[in-house]
Amino acid sequence: MKAKLTASLIRSLEPADKPYEVNDIALKGFLARVQPTGGITYYFAYRDKDRRKQRFKIGGHPTVTAPASRKKAEQLAAEVVQGGSPHEEKKVRRAAAAVKKLNTMNGFLEHRYAPWVIAHSKRGEETITLLKLCFKALGERELSDISLNDVELWRTEASKSGLAKSTINRRTGALKALINKAVDWEVIESNPIARLKALKVDKKSRVRYLSDSEEDALRTALVNREEHRRMKRESGTRWREVRGYDPVEHVEDPEDYLKPIVLLALNTGMRRGELFSLRWVDVDLGRRQLTIVGADAKSEQTRYIDLNREAYTLLVEWQKRWGNYQLVFPNPRTGEQFDNIKSAWNGLRETAGLKNFRFHDLRHSFASKLVMKGVDLYVVKELLGHSSIEMTERYAHLAPSARKEAVARLDE
Repeated sequence: MKAKLTASLIRSLEPADKPYEVNDIALKGFLARVQPTGGITYYFAYRDKDRRKQRFKIGGHPTVTAPASRKKAEQLAAEVVQGGSPHEEKKVRRAAAAVKKLNTMNGFLEHRYAPWVIAHSKRGEETITLLKLCFKALGERELSDISLNDVELWRTEASKSGLAKSTINRRTGALKALINKAVDWEVIESNPIARLKALKVDKKSRVRYLSDSEEDALRTALVNREEHRRMKRESGTRWREVRGYDPVEHVEDPEDYLKPIVLLALNTGMRRGELFSLRWVDVDLGRRQLTIVGADAKSEQTRYIDLNREAYTLLVEWQKRWGNYQLVFPNPRTGEQFDNIKSAWNGLRETAGLKNFRFHDLRHSFASKLVMKGVDLYVVKELLGHSSIEMTERYAHLAPSARKEAVARLDE
């Protein structure tokens, strides 16, 4: 069937039992195919440079109108006359679009950066999630088009929302690292936010550590809690005996780990993750020393911690009960590594009356007490596993200081 493909003609076409085509009499190759369902699709038919028949799909009616389809068919016909190939051009456009999509923040993040950072960073998955959430508005932007102004606007909004400067710096630093990697891999020529400067933060801000009375309260709460759980288990056993039930073999639950975990943190300054991943093979009781292997350390650097009397004693006793496990503190219900002890810790903290005190502050307490007792900051740095002395200097004001001696001379 031949006719001029106009809007009125298309509206008049009725479906048949089989598909049929209407070829335009004014433009060679322009046609409409009518399906038995009533669907109509516009095509442009032509021969390529090898004289092979080709058919290029323009679009379906009514999404694409007859006049718009004709205009597109005229453009395609002009390409063919000039020796071009609509199909080849379409492939080129698709390839260019694919490259452009990969060069957007989301595209680069998903297809290139995510696999690399997850493989090379312990917090890789956390970094990917952070970038997606924080910089969602930049997701469809090409990396080279992200500007300093974009990041400054984000920092302003983040600051208004109450986000700490140090947190803002970490998040913009993650974005900067992503774009730097795109430069390294020659995805883009230069980092458009390379000149972004971190917000100034107080590197010697006050740290939260336990006072003597608070430490006493914490230790008392640990002892009382352990005694309470022991009495509760014994009460349960007696209850079953009175009723003639079979005894239950008690298995320690995650909360029973709280006392040794807390005391070891207080005496070694270990991070929570380092405690959870500690293995007996890394505990040398003969030398009274722990090894924090690089794979488990935040800095990814191996370090050694000598054990004081309390830490050594509690590990000796703990090994008698749990030395057959690979992990020092395995989850007894699964045998696997813990991921958190939030519930137990929050309950203990409330019982001890500790306000504004996190589990991580046990690490601050360890460092603070060492410095107050005159231990050199560089020694504290090694024990904590800090990557730079600047991180340890936050405790410097606690040291027995020559400053007091200096100002005291004014009284002479």
